[in-house]
Amino acid sequence: MLTPSAVDAGKGLLERLAQARAETDKLFQLVKPERLYERPIAERHRIIFYLGHLEAFDSNLLRESLGIQSTDPSLDRLFAFGIDPVDGGLPSDQPADWPAEPQVTQYGRRIRTKLDEALLQKGSAWDGEENSDVLLHVAIEHRLMHAETFAYMLHRMPFESKRSVIQAGTPDSCPFEPEMIEIPEGRTTLGISRDGNFGWDNEFERHLVDVPRFRIDRYKVTNGQFLDFTLAGGYRDRSLWTDADWRWKEQNGIDHPAFWKRSGSEFRYRAMFEDIPLPFNWPVYVSHAEASAYAAWAGKRLPTEAEWHRAAYDAPDGERAYPWGEFPPAAEHGYLDMNRWDPSPVNAFPKGRSHWGVDGMLSNGWEWTSSQFGPFPGFQAFPFYRGYSADFFDGKHYVMKGGSPRTELSMLRRSFRNWFQPHYPYAYVGFRCATDD
Repeated sequence: MLTPSAVDAGKGLLERLAQARAETDKLFQLVKPERLYERPIAERHRIIFYLGHLEAFDSNLLRESLGIQSTDPSLDRLFAFGIDPVDGGLPSDQPADWPAEPQVTQYGRRIRTKLDEALLQKGSAWDGEENSDVLLHVAIEHRLMHAETFAYMLHRMPFESKRSVIQAGTPDSCPFEPEMIEIPEGRTTLGISRDGNFGWDNEFERHLVDVPRFRIDRYKVTNGQFLDFTLAGGYRDRSLWTDADWRWKEQNGIDHPAFWKRSGSEFRYRAMFEDIPLPFNWPVYVSHAEASAYAAWAGKRLPTEAEWHRAAYDAPDGERAYPWGEFPPAAEHGYLDMNRWDPSPVNAFPKGRSHWGVDGMLSNGWEWTSSQFGPFPGFQAFPFYRGYSADFFDGKHYVMKGGSPRTELSMLRRSFRNWFQPHYPYAYVGFRCATDD
């Protein structure tokens, strides 16, 4: 299995931190300066918050162990935490409530300068309450998670508010028919052992789960399949939705995926830099509520976290580091590691399929499971970031597995767990269905 240590071979954590900073800097450069105070997604902060948050997080996380002082305690507090409102309670702040962009930029520069001076002076290890490598991994992956979050925020911005860039082309794909793959009963391993590998607190401890035989879609559900659901009245069929999901849908007037746009009697697709005809063979990106309703309409269900994991990583001779085997991700396995903005056809990368023949489980979008986000046996919250996972063990968030075109390589490890609330339709997340044997 390719561990984070193997990913870091030949380039230290300090270099990885610099590269992560460069990646988020490039994202902010896509936003036209006069648009920094926009709020592309109602449930999130304005863009200016994220310009300060990434640096504030690093400062709040690292400065005590490094023995340095805050550059601005008031801004450290202002930019400390993002928001995740569940079913209401949207932010109501105004642009004037935030500092001017030059002040935020200068704040970030001061933080980077002080942190870099201390890190270079002490090297990649220093005396402190926590292991230095763990703290640096947290800083790096937190920033890279936000690189993906910020990407789908940019996706919601009007095209005239951002600068467009050229992205990798859409690969060719052949026509295909949806089918289901039978996965035999067996044991699968969830989580990671505390043996020196980095993982977020919710990834521990490693444990075995018995998984009965089941069937799962070979491919992610496509826009074309979801269009059938939409035209058949799926958004109007009360029997397909839970009470909470129906209430959310009705209150917000939702009758199609957030990545689609109505154009007369048809739908177009909201790609990152342009509207395009609806690509029927791309995966549909939807909320957990919409995915669950589709699964009910199809007479199926969403897979559990353990089922998804078994379909992706298990083989008769043991578990694999990646669905296709032990080799690290490459171009033949899909657009991974922030190499494209928009999805691709669900059958475009057959070399990325799992042992059982399931395609695209690490590319083209995260995938919803039916499992509520919760602790594994032996869970211990990070003492320096106690709320990272535990604040979301609330029965209101669901596990997502896999990865999207904007997911960085280190978070494509098999133990990584992502999660969102069920009524959040803006992330790069699709789904595939499962059935009992």
